[in-house]
Amino acid sequence: MNAPTGFARAVCPHDCPDTCAMRVTVEDGRAVKVTGDPDHPPTQGVLCTKVSRYAERVHHPRRLTQPMKRVGRKGEGRFEPIGWDEAVAIAAAKLGEIARRAPEAIVPYSYAGTMGLVQGDSIAQRFFHKLGASRLDRAICASAGAAGLRYTYGASVGMHTEYFAESEVILIWGANPIASNLHLWTRVQEAKRNGATVIAIDPYRSLTAEKCQQHIALKPGTDAALALGIMHVLIVEDRLDHAYIAAHTQGFDGLKARALTYTPARVAAICGIDEQTVVDLARLYASTRKSAIRMNYGMQRVRGGGNAVRAIACLPALTGAWRERSGGALLSSSGWSPADVNALQRPDLMPGWPSKLPRVINMNQIGDALTHEGDAAFGPKIEAIVVYNSNPVAVAPDSAKVAAGFARDDLFTIVLEQFQTDTADYADLLLPATTQLEHLDIHKSYGHTHVMVNLPAIAPVGGALPNTEIFRRIARGMQLTEPALFESDDEVASRAFRWDDPALEGVDWPTLKAQGWAKLKIADAPFANGGFPTTTGKCEFYSDALAKSGLDPLPDYLPPYESADHAPELAARYPLAMISPPARNFLNTTFVNVESLRATEGEPHLDLHPSDAADRGVADGDEVRVFNDRGSLRARARVTERAREGLVVGLSIWWKKLAPDGRNANQVTSQALTDLGGSATFYDCLVEVERA
Repeated sequence: MNAPTGFARAVCPHDCPDTCAMRVTVEDGRAVKVTGDPDHPPTQGVLCTKVSRYAERVHHPRRLTQPMKRVGRKGEGRFEPIGWDEAVAIAAAKLGEIARRAPEAIVPYSYAGTMGLVQGDSIAQRFFHKLGASRLDRAICASAGAAGLRYTYGASVGMHTEYFAESEVILIWGANPIASNLHLWTRVQEAKRNGATVIAIDPYRSLTAEKCQQHIALKPGTDAALALGIMHVLIVEDRLDHAYIAAHTQGFDGLKARALTYTPARVAAICGIDEQTVVDLARLYASTRKSAIRMNYGMQRVRGGGNAVRAIACLPALTGAWRERSGGALLSSSGWSPADVNALQRPDLMPGWPSKLPRVINMNQIGDALTHEGDAAFGPKIEAIVVYNSNPVAVAPDSAKVAAGFARDDLFTIVLEQFQTDTADYADLLLPATTQLEHLDIHKSYGHTHVMVNLPAIAPVGGALPNTEIFRRIARGMQLTEPALFESDDEVASRAFRWDDPALEGVDWPTLKAQGWAKLKIADAPFANGGFPTTTGKCEFYSDALAKSGLDPLPDYLPPYESADHAPELAARYPLAMISPPARNFLNTTFVNVESLRATEGEPHLDLHPSDAADRGVADGDEVRVFNDRGSLRARARVTERAREGLVVGLSIWWKKLAPDGRNANQVTSQALTDLGGSATFYDCLVEVERA
């Protein structure tokens, strides 16, 4: 039920570990204010600047409110309005014709525009499975880290966020929680006030690093080497919990042999830091079992990202930090939630299930896929792409190739969107989707251990429809009859979790819907006595699964693809490493079109170290060109020691059409994949910079 006037309860849908509970003030059917819910323990009444302005986004003057059909050239963004009946008829006719002839020529493209389990991938996945369409490997963000955790802990699990407040040593590793994990940062600040030592490990002196007692500015992509160097010191100086290792880990002897090759001197040379820094960090980390590590996904967006997560994840088991609720590590907590993926997505609807399945397209290589003519190895040429919950023309790597693929006149493109994004400009059909305040959803979190319900606060704006309803209508237009395609959002949500799981004891769908959220029943110190969700029940330093796959079963350091160690000739031409972490006022590309937030961010900037700027004759405030063999972009130079020598930092991700030169950081990123998980290597990128 919508609230014409009063308060409604909602959940922030965006790709952020905080998964905040929100209160929506509604007046005369319009959302006028969005605040954090003070009753929700992880949220504590506080929202980030972006989401506190969510009402601006919902009622934005350029919100899409009716279906549109392209009338200009692809990429021009010229459309004319049509009705839903006509839009559904066009979509059903074209997709139906392709599906009858070559279903794998249809590709869905989606990611985390919403993290909701209903509006994310439920009816949509069922629809594409029923057609026999190509499957999408949704690996653009977190897959390397998820694989690293899976091969070490058995799942994406870790310590509870709230207990960081009790930690005595905290390593913020490849993370900037002030910008991207605000509620964790409040716990870290509490620990710091109580005497904790907080250290940032990051190539860039981020807002978070500036507020830590120490910042270790290692080279991008060298995190695994630093973790192995810490292990070396722990082993040589016997700062280990031998009882924990013996009872609750697998493969220590092999890990020990490998770590002993990573002397502090070797690690210092790899990482570009002082040898004593490695030794001191290891000693500090081992000085208390109340040592917590917060990793985030930036550090796994390089060639060796999966191995880096594996190496760091081993550390708490070596020192016995898991014995304490304020010790351990956290990259993602999503694996604690008993989500029933098969019930939500129904892979059994695929025509060849389970033995003969459609091909898989890795979303990080969509540029190559869309420009492929098709052959026996690749399969049929892609003839149709349906984009929802994503903006690939802006966010996918090797952007020029992605745009070239979407510009094909023979590619039928449907985009479900709230705004006319860079990708929407290439659509043949542009279909208006609801925002979080206009539909039902159910959520898990990858930063805390609550499951949550989002109830619609207002009626859909204009003619916008939930993703689920759009796919239901297209399925009906194609005369599909599978009942699973037509379940209501409430029915889908009721299937989202395995309600009989011990973590949800006493909770069912009606109870959760009435309460708004429930905390999963997980021990305060979940691995104090082992019990990892691996096949052995142990923290697996040595992974049998990796060995069976022909991969290195022990974590190791892999130099970035684009580095002097791995590609010296490339590094000679492009000597600067570039990373493109999130701008504080954007979340990927979601908030770039909110004028108040874009005005705060200003314009695209490139941070570079004074020595690198001097070598190139660049002064603070100059317009510069950033380039490599894949492309180029322009930005305003900020000469600052926040970027270490040899590194440039372009805070991202701008809509290309809202950037002065119509380009963003993904003009220069590559489609290469990580060691584990097939994830993107956005931060494995060499460039050169010159005055524009």
